Amino acid sequence: MFFIIVALGLLSSVITAIIAALVLVLMVNALNLDRKNRIKLVVLACFSIGLGAVLTPVGEPLSTIVISKLKGEPYHAGFWFLFNNLWLYILPCIIFIGILSIKYVGETQVENFKIKEKIRENIKDIVRRTGKIYLFIMALVFLGMGFKPMIETYISNIPYYSLYWMNTMSAVLDNATLAAAEIGPTMMLIQIEAALLGMVIAGGMLILGNIPNIIAANKLKIKSTEWAKIGVPICLPIMIFYFLIILLKNTL
Repeated sequence: MFFIIVALGLLSSVITAIIAALVLVLMVNALNLDRKNRIKLVVLACFSIGLGAVLTPVGEPLSTIVISKLKGEPYHAGFWFLFNNLWLYILPCIIFIGILSIKYVGETQVENFKIKEKIRENIKDIVRRTGKIYLFIMALVFLGMGFKPMIETYISNIPYYSLYWMNTMSAVLDNATLAAAEIGPTMMLIQIEAALLGMVIAGGMLILGNIPNIIAANKLKIKSTEWAKIGVPICLPIMIFYFLIILLKNTL
């Protein structure tokens, strides 16, 4: 459990959150887990994937949008911009989720290591999905340009702690869309960090919060209520903890 959660969380920023989610589905299907423990593992792993994917622009649309919007003055954001500013928050959280899984998922016998159902991904499906993601990101770039006056006038003046909690909307709204509407170069770094952390942590609460959640829940037939019963009690305390960390950091 620990290996699956930590490895996929760390690799998602390299192989993309979508591929990490598909690998997770294959791994879960290969394990002889009862439904309750299967859902626990999937929720924790998708949370880890969503966190790790934000560290590079390769990981998911959210990070791609943010880098695109901050590549000019004053941040000149490059490939490692998000990693350099968020790794101290993200990596310990991924490790913590892995440790949590050791006790939380429970004891399960894994004797028959075999695929329970075949999940096929052909070239046509991959090309179609890639095209959709490309169009989605392109649309969000244009959306972000349209929101530029609002970002400069209103959002850049919102305190970082308000942005953090405001982005609990990420649990029910796509976080890349929120990033396109909120993030801009006129914001201070603490505002950007708080906004992004709020998005990626809240994104683990519900199925709609993140791309890996949607993929895994769809392929493994997990219901929204089943996800919420596990996701909300895990993510909410983590949100409170990181809010205190951000407050402490800003006061030092």
